[in-house]
Amino acid sequence: MLLSQYTKEFKYNWKLAAPVMLGMLGHTFVSFVDNIMVGQLGTAELAAVSLGNSFMFIAMSLGIGFSTAITPLIAEADAAQDFKSGKSAFKHGLFLCTVIGVALFLIVYFAKPLMYLMKQPVEVVELAIPYLDLVAFSLIPLVVFQAFKQFSDGLSMTKYPMYATIIGNVVNIVLNYIFIFGKFGMPAYGIVGAAYGTLASRFIMVGFIWWVLKATAKSHDYVTDIKFFKLQKSKLQHILNLGTPSAMQMLFEVAIFTAAIWLSGLLGKNPQAANQIALNLSSMTFMVATGLSVASMIRVGNQKGLKNYVELRRIAVSIFLMGTLFAICFALLFFAFHAHLPKIYVDLSDAENYADNFEVVSIASNLLIAAAVFQISDSIQVVVLGALRGLQDVKIPTLITFIAYWVIGFPISYFLGKETAYGSFGIWMGLLAGLTSAAILLYIRFNYLTKRLILQKDN
Repeated sequence: MLLSQYTKEFKYNWKLAAPVMLGMLGHTFVSFVDNIMVGQLGTAELAAVSLGNSFMFIAMSLGIGFSTAITPLIAEADAAQDFKSGKSAFKHGLFLCTVIGVALFLIVYFAKPLMYLMKQPVEVVELAIPYLDLVAFSLIPLVVFQAFKQFSDGLSMTKYPMYATIIGNVVNIVLNYIFIFGKFGMPAYGIVGAAYGTLASRFIMVGFIWWVLKATAKSHDYVTDIKFFKLQKSKLQHILNLGTPSAMQMLFEVAIFTAAIWLSGLLGKNPQAANQIALNLSSMTFMVATGLSVASMIRVGNQKGLKNYVELRRIAVSIFLMGTLFAICFALLFFAFHAHLPKIYVDLSDAENYADNFEVVSIASNLLIAAAVFQISDSIQVVVLGALRGLQDVKIPTLITFIAYWVIGFPISYFLGKETAYGSFGIWMGLLAGLTSAAILLYIRFNYLTKRLILQKDN
C-alpha cells in the first residue's frame, strides 16, 4: 500500500487528536508550572510534591484507565446511530466513575502512613502528607470529569474537554500563585497552596463540561434526564469487564514510573527531585501520544461499529505512523536540550542551595537522554493500546502490559538503579526496556487481531 494511503488520514487524525493533546498538555503544563513554583521553595519541597503525586498517579491511573471503557462504547453506538445504547453506556459509566472516585479518595487518604514505611527522606514525607490530604479529595471530581470527557470523545466532540481543561488550568495557575507564595493578602501555604489550586480547578472543570454538553444539541439528551440510580446489572457488568482491564493496563505503566520515584527516593532527595523534573518533561510529550491514542480509539471504534475491518486497519496504521513521527521529533529535542531544560526548575542563583540544585540539574540532564530514547517506544505502545481498546480487546493487552513493565522493566530498574550500579540512570534504563517490550508485543497483538477479522469477513 502506498504511503499516501496512510498520510491522507493525518488531517482528520489531527482534527480529532489535537483538542485532546492540547487539553492533556494543558493539564501537564499546570504540573510543569506547579513544579517550577514549588522548586523555588527548595529541593525538599519539590521532592515532597513528587512523593505525594506518586500516590496520586497510581489512583489516577485506575480512575482514568477505567473511564476509557466509555469511549469505544459511545463511538460504536454513535456510528450505529443507537442513541439508547449510547445513553445507557454513559449513565452506567458515570455512576461507576463516581463510585470509583470516592473509593480512590478514601484509599489514598488512609494510605499516607505508608510513606514512613517506604524509607523515604523524613523531611520530604512530613512536607508531602498535608499536601496529599487535600489533593486526594480532588480525585472525586477528577474521575467524574473523566467520565464526561470519555463520553464527549466517543461522540468525536474532543474540543469540549479541551476547553474545560484549559479553564481549569488557568484557575489552577492563578490560585497556585496566590496560595503558594501568599499573594493579595493571603497567607503563604507553600506546597499545600498547590493542592488548593488543584482541588478548586477540578471542581470547576466538572461544572463547565456538564454545562457545555447540556447546551450542545448532539449531547444534550445524553446528559439530561439521567435516572442515575436506575441501573441494569448486565450493563454495569459489561462496563466493568471493559474498564477493569483498561484500568489495570494504565496502572501497570503508571506504577512502574511511580516505582521509579520511590527508587529515586532511596538514593536521596536530590535524585528524587531530578527524577521529578525528567518525569514532568517527558510526560508533556507523552500527552501528544495520548491524544493520538484517543483518536485511535474513536476511529477504530467507529469502523468496528461499521464492520469495515480493512479501513479499520489502514486508519489505525496511519495513526501509528503519525505518532512515531511526532516521537522522533521530541526525541531529537530532548537530545539537543538535555543539559538546559532542567535549569528551568531550580534557582541556580541561590547560593545557599547551589550544591543541591546543581546536583539535581546534573542528574536530570542524564535522565533526559534516556527519556529521549523511550519517546518512540512510549508513543507506539500507547497509540496501539488505544486501537486495541477501540476493538474492545482488553484482556490480553492487560497481560502484555504486566509482563512488559513488571516482569521485564521493573527488575532492570531495581538492579541497575542501586547506588552501587547506575543509580538514577539505571532506573530509567528499566523504564526504557519496559516501554519497548510493550510497544513490540502490543503491535503484534493488533496485527494478529485485525488480520483475523479481515479473513473472517472475507470468508
